Formats: sequence, structure tokens, C-alpha cells
Amino acid sequence: MQFPVIIQGGMGIAVSNWRLARAVSLLGELGIVSGTMIAVILARRLQEGDPGGDMRRALEHFPIPGVAERVLADHYRPEGRKTDGAFKLTPMTTLQPGMALTELTVAANFAEVFLAKEGHQGPVGINLLEKIQLATLPSLYGAMLANVDYVLMGAGIPRQIPGMLDSFAKGEAAQLRIDVTGAQSGEEFYTKLDPAALWRQTAPLLPRPKFLAIVSSATLAMTLAKKSNGQVDGFIVEGEVAGGHNAPPRGPMQLSPAGEPVYGPRDVPDLVKIRDLGLPFWLAGAYARPEKLAEAKRLGAAGIQVGTVFAFCEESGVLPELKLAAIRASRAGRAKVFTDPAASPTGFPFKVMQAPGTMSQPEVYAARERLCDLGGLRETYRREDGSVGYRCASEPVDDYVRKGGNAADTVGRMCLCNGLAATVGLGQLQRGGAEAPIITAGDEVADLARVVPAGAESYRAEDVIRYLRG
Repeated sequence: MQFPVIIQGGMGIAVSNWRLARAVSLLGELGIVSGTMIAVILARRLQEGDPGGDMRRALEHFPIPGVAERVLADHYRPEGRKTDGAFKLTPMTTLQPGMALTELTVAANFAEVFLAKEGHQGPVGINLLEKIQLATLPSLYGAMLANVDYVLMGAGIPRQIPGMLDSFAKGEAAQLRIDVTGAQSGEEFYTKLDPAALWRQTAPLLPRPKFLAIVSSATLAMTLAKKSNGQVDGFIVEGEVAGGHNAPPRGPMQLSPAGEPVYGPRDVPDLVKIRDLGLPFWLAGAYARPEKLAEAKRLGAAGIQVGTVFAFCEESGVLPELKLAAIRASRAGRAKVFTDPAASPTGFPFKVMQAPGTMSQPEVYAARERLCDLGGLRETYRREDGSVGYRCASEPVDDYVRKGGNAADTVGRMCLCNGLAATVGLGQLQRGGAEAPIITAGDEVADLARVVPAGAESYRAEDVIRYLRG
């Protein structure tokens, strides 16, 4: 079977939107949409009046009767949102979400994949985070309803996902075991989704997408290949210079004089062992150059995954003014990314691009009132009575401690949910003002200007593909 050579990275929230994924797929490579918090994105696009009508057009094709009508009734505002108005908040995900949130999540993932695949036969994938478990099942099912071709997942150990895909392909219910902090020996907690409950009748059979696990080591790749509950179809092998969340260094965390995690020889993946698994793999993290693509193939890879250079192209969801600032900073030699060991509530290192007016500036973030009103990265924990609670290290410190959290874990944490939503122009208007964006990018943003045509201050996905193909 022929696999794609170039995989466009799945960057959230809505940076890897349907327009970017569609553009890449039309060029013969694998376009990826981000499924991270896509329910919030759909709700806010509809509240803004759905300029262009793309969301409503996609929902017209949603196959489960009644769902699209209910989503539109709850969120669509034909007049759009007032410039001084806040978005209506979507409910936060829980172990047992309400049907309205489940339907919104399924419909949102369907819409994003449907639009990315509209009008062509090229492959489209979706990227999800293992760390965001509570929305995983409805996200997978919505994407599969739109015939998604690939599912990519990292930021954890996604051993359960292949089995979920198998169940949904058969129209059967699936359950996902949730990581709960403080769970006692023998205790297990699950979230469930039965497609028949959505259809209110027997659910149809669906094509089973290929599953690519995002890994940072041969050990993890071997574990997933041998111990997952279904077929793993390949791997994205990602290094620590890639954008977004990075795997922590192996062993005790050590910081450089600049305050970044220190990676060493133990963190270099053994590609020989990965290659010996007999599954295709792609290399990611500073591979967005023709010579690096050639090197990846010499090492036995099927190709490369590329994120950062796509993140700032015209088709991505990043606000145009942020793209322009990044391109100019790169040309001036000022583009810098800091691998922040504390920013993400997940505890994983997170790449933050340093830019004026964004959450990367201490004074900007210090002026923000701490709150958690989206909850995408909340941690599930066991209460004393055995029930499950939810907390986030970026919420008010007193609230976090009252829920059993350690105050030390709140130091330096950022609200990635609100910051990343602001990066794509869908930031909330809070009591203290509009949310500031937070930009994540890989180390290669420093040399972003290499893909920009001479004399231009923007570039397209086509320019990236042409450059990578040499």
C-alpha cells in the first residue's frame, strides 16, 4: 500500500483547520485537522454567525437525524456576536457528559473532517491528544462518520484507541478507561459511547481509519505495537524540537540555565528498533527541509511530519497579524521559542513562542484573572467518597488546593485552552478584557522565512509542499 510522504501536523486549537488540511490533501499529501476542543470551536464559529456558511453546509450533511438542528438551535446566531459580547460557554466534559455536549462534539468533528474532504479524494486525518481523554470517544465517532482516513494520537500512551476504532466501525459501543489521580488498587473508571443511543436505532457500519501513534521512543512504539487492543498501523516519531507538547526527558527533570528541560542521549529514539517492527513510520521535529526528507527516507522512514511551517501559512487558523509577526521576526533573526516545563496543566513540556502581546510575556499573563471556564486540560481525580472530581492547575489556586491539589503545581501554569482559542481569533471576552493569545511552534520557526517567496510577507501550503519536494 502507498503511504503519504508528507504529513501535515495536527496543531490545535484549530490551527490545523479544515482549510489547511484540505489544501494539503489536494496537493497529494496527508492533511490533518485538529480535533482538540473542536466542540468549542464549532460553537463559537456558529455564534459569530458562521461567515461564509461553511459550518452550516457541513451540518446539512450530518447523517444522524435531528442532531444538526439541535446544535444550530443551541449555538447559531445569524446576527453574529457583538464586538463587546462574550461567547456562550460550552459545558465542560465529564465522565458522563450530557447528550447535548456529546452531540455537539460528534457534530463538530464530523464537520471539520467533512469540509477537509469536500470535493476531492485525497486522504484526511484527525489528530487528538491522549491527555484529553474525556472527549475522545465522541471525537473519534464524529470523525469516522465523515469517513476520516487516519487517526493520529500522542501526548500519552494511546493503547486503547485501536480497539475503539474497531468497535465504532462495527457500530458497537465503546468504553475508554480514564486515568484518575488517586484511584485505589482495583478501581477503574470509564467513559462510554454507544452509537445506537445517538442514532436511536442500530448504528451503521463505518470504514475503520488507520491509526498512527505519535511516539518519542522505541520502547513506547514497541509497547503500542505489541500491547494495544487493536491494530496500530504506523508511528510518528517526534523529537523534542517539535511544537506543542513534548514528551518529558527520560529520568529526573533537569533544567538548563535558561530554564528549559535538558534532553540527552537517552531521549534519542532508536530508529533501528522502530524500523524492525515492520510498520511505516514518519520522522517529526525539525525535518521540514528537502535534505531532511531525504535523510528520513535513508533511515527507513516513509516520510516526515511537518507542523511549524504549515502553522503560519495562509490557510492555517492562526490570526493573520500573528502570522505576519512570526514571519517578520524570523527574517529579523528574532523568532524564539521557549520550551516551558511548567506552562501546560498536563505537566508535559510545552513550546511557547515569545511574542509581544501574548501570554508568553510575564506581564501579560500576570494581568489575567486565573479561571478555568473551558476545562479541556482538566485532571480527573478521586474524591474521598470514591467519586470523580475535576481540577486544573491553571484555575484559581485556592480552588485547586481545595480539591486536593498541591499549590506548588500551580506555579507557572498557563490557561492553554483560552490562550490557544485566542490565537485563532475565537478568544473569550473576560471580565478583565479579551484573552491574550498563546502561540506554540517548533524550533524551526526561527528559520520560517526560508519558505516565504521573495518579496512576499505570506505564503501558502503549496509553497511549503513545493519547498519540501525540492
